[in-house]
Amino acid sequence: MRSINSARILAKRRKEKLLVIWFVNPELGCPFERIFMPTDEFRVINIHSKWNLRKMFYQLSAMAFGSFADNQTIRRYKGEGQLDETFEKSLKKLTYIATEEHFYECHDYAPFVPAAEIADKIRQKQAKLGPHAVGVHIRRTDNKPAIGKSSTDAFCKSMEEALSQDPQTMFYLATDDLSEEKLLREKFPGKIISNEERDLSRNSIAGIQDAMLDLFCLASTTKIIGSFFSSFTDIAADMHQIPKIIAGE
Repeated sequence: MRSINSARILAKRRKEKLLVIWFVNPELGCPFERIFMPTDEFRVINIHSKWNLRKMFYQLSAMAFGSFADNQTIRRYKGEGQLDETFEKSLKKLTYIATEEHFYECHDYAPFVPAAEIADKIRQKQAKLGPHAVGVHIRRTDNKPAIGKSSTDAFCKSMEEALSQDPQTMFYLATDDLSEEKLLREKFPGKIISNEERDLSRNSIAGIQDAMLDLFCLASTTKIIGSFFSSFTDIAADMHQIPKIIAGE
């Protein structure tokens, strides 16, 4: 989402149209339209292979006649959160960018409207949270920096502080570790709301839809207690510019 937002800014600065090539792969196993409504801000094509002929045509054409930028290039030229002006001006009419990096600051997530098939589920969870909700995002699994920095004890301490300030606080919990959820439900009985029937797989439509449900529910809280070095935490807070604290910092 942040990469697309960055590309939106670049396209607007260049007064050009944006085409998003959405790669459905084991890390993101869901077509764009199964999680988001169509938007006029950009056009999307879904591909299922890096050897997709249309994608290869655009990429090779940019390499031969235009400008091509990958992760390494974007990291080299994005400087203080945005592309270097000289580099930006050097980009040719046909520009192909292949990156998960964000290279402009953009806090406008209006184009990302949840698809109808998950929007109702999001509203149902939000209705249970009430006005005193705090989001809790605990990232485990493969994120070693988050595991090392944002311990379970650190999350519990921050949650206890939130309850001491407002005993009516409810927590929306998003985590990829079911044992963490079990522990927090025991420690904070009646205070935890989550998507209990979630699919934790990235390589499935249901798994990505459940991740989006978590993201939008976290973004609807008043504050987020998040994980260190987690873009999921960052985006959830950024969507509506709500305060966040990182557990363990």
